[in-house]
Amino acid sequence: MGKSKKMKVIVTGGAGFIGSHLTDALVKEGYDVHVIDDLSKGLQKQVNSQAVFHKADVRDLEKIKSIFTGGYAVFHLAALPQVQYSIEHPVETNDININGTLNVLLASKEAGVKRIIYSASGGSVYGDQKFFPVNEKMLPQPKSPYAIQKYIGEHFCRIWSEIHGLETVSLRYFNVYGPRAHESGAYALVTALFLKQRRGGKPLSITGDGMQTRDFVHVADVVRANILALKSKKVGKGEVINIGSGIESSVLAIAKMIGGPVIHMEPRIEPRRSFADIALAKELLGWEPQISLEEGIKELKKLANI
Repeated sequence: MGKSKKMKVIVTGGAGFIGSHLTDALVKEGYDVHVIDDLSKGLQKQVNSQAVFHKADVRDLEKIKSIFTGGYAVFHLAALPQVQYSIEHPVETNDININGTLNVLLASKEAGVKRIIYSASGGSVYGDQKFFPVNEKMLPQPKSPYAIQKYIGEHFCRIWSEIHGLETVSLRYFNVYGPRAHESGAYALVTALFLKQRRGGKPLSITGDGMQTRDFVHVADVVRANILALKSKKVGKGEVINIGSGIESSVLAIAKMIGGPVIHMEPRIEPRRSFADIALAKELLGWEPQISLEEGIKELKKLANI
């Protein structure tokens, strides 16, 4: 890829937690990176200075169409990404998560984009299952508007591949953690929230008994999965692929790794268990996680001076 003509890629939601890390990696690899973000949750200061930033909302089809012109690939991360928020704001989240995704597909088709890598949600889409780890052949049991919205996005991508020949692949992220994660408000991730509480000398707040399990995967591993999904010749027909650690960890175990006293709060509606079978990611992308949860938490505690 010569300096005179870099391959153009677009990252929607590129000012957010995962999107900003992905933008950094794509810039480092020499792509011409264009970031689309409305800054409702993302931070412009997180956007790599070598990327081209466009303040835009994915719900504004006409505005994003011009940005997609000449693009080779789109990484679609823009979303309102939390379960509880979607329960309280189903109309708003539906508009962004479904209509926004449809707009990205429409703009991509019109611009002649080659491939879309869609950020799906394994952590929410599967819901309650009887057998673990969960694999891509299992029927999802969404338990929230957010989960339904992300699941519908997968089907839109698959249909665009079948009808229009636009290459798509959906990556079902499990519980992504790492630097720059939201640590407050509706978007707070459990690791970031615990670190903030510990730093502030407050007890770690655990919903329910804390024995609910999740599959925690480091943001750097998720970024690598996205770039492999861009390059892989084995995907592009609407495949759905789990991106997780393949290891089950309880919320209580995370609290113990971070340290400090805990308090228990009222339980909320959420799946009791969640962890991924990642065999398909190894087969189709040549991907597997490289950062253990212990290593990742240790890094975050160091960054937080804990």
